[in-house]
Amino acid sequence: MKIVVLAGGISTERDVSLVTGANVYEALKKKGHDVIILDVYLGLNTDTEGIFTKDIDWAAKINKIAENNPDIEAVKKMRDPSCKGFFGPNVLKICMEADVVFMALHGENGENGKIQACFDLMNIKYTGTGCTSSAICMNKQIAKEIMAYNGIPVPKGIKLDAGTKTDNTIGYPCVVKACSGGSSVGVYMCENEEEYKKGIEGAFALDNEVLVEECIKGREFSVGVIEGKALPIIEIAPISGFYDYKNKYQAGATIETCPAELDDIKTKQMQTYAQRAFKALRLEGYARMDFLMKPNGEMYCLEANTLPGMTATSLIPQEAKADGIEFGDLCAKIVQLALDK
Repeated sequence: MKIVVLAGGISTERDVSLVTGANVYEALKKKGHDVIILDVYLGLNTDTEGIFTKDIDWAAKINKIAENNPDIEAVKKMRDPSCKGFFGPNVLKICMEADVVFMALHGENGENGKIQACFDLMNIKYTGTGCTSSAICMNKQIAKEIMAYNGIPVPKGIKLDAGTKTDNTIGYPCVVKACSGGSSVGVYMCENEEEYKKGIEGAFALDNEVLVEECIKGREFSVGVIEGKALPIIEIAPISGFYDYKNKYQAGATIETCPAELDDIKTKQMQTYAQRAFKALRLEGYARMDFLMKPNGEMYCLEANTLPGMTATSLIPQEAKADGIEFGDLCAKIVQLALDK
């Protein structure tokens, strides 16, 4: 089978996407498929004839995830300025020649539904959920409203728009986050007014909409869902600080326990909420729901991730393994779900 692993781009999660792409590429190659990695933004300035059978290690130049966000302006300068659209040279042409595109993209113009909509119009098969549910979940406020309407507990909070009054009506401590961010980029834990002002400024630098939420202190969990069925729960415990960009992607920075040490009642409750969120948000294929639980057992769904990371430290591969699904089989299953749409 001819498979394009689509990665990279110009979101703040570019580096994570590239490592996800490399992992998926290696796994699908071992399954015997003809696989290439394409950077959705930089594309490929070369002859594409027979591209899927060329003897090239497409993952050879992909590095580990750095501690800091990538320099997106530097990435933009890498591309020929005559290329005006979002898609890099030959990206759409090669994707149309593939049997399926594995979406290894994260963040803006990857998880927000725009690429999915384009592929729908061009009859390109792709992994993950569709354009509508992608757009809904990318906006944390809209996703929260839908989950709350469907009886899924979410943190209380308010949405602020650029240029409007930004007084804190939630109180301290609180969490400030970019409404459409990912990988905890643009998330600020605020204990006082000074930290709040810095958080608001930092979040608005990334997005025109910002959420201010109550700070729920307790244990953090994640629940992957495939075809509507919840995987074993994983607990996430950063060694220091909260589960930010560094703690997510630097090996050894976080203790992850799967299956999580929860009693049967709490396990079933959290998995049920995850499955209900999957259905309410109109998700397809696979996704991951993140939760916080207070010491008294009250749990809250924070958000839904429509293209969860597939790196060495990512959560959904660990959950799948606890359910007896090895990484290569997980990638193959995700591809098959796309083909079966």
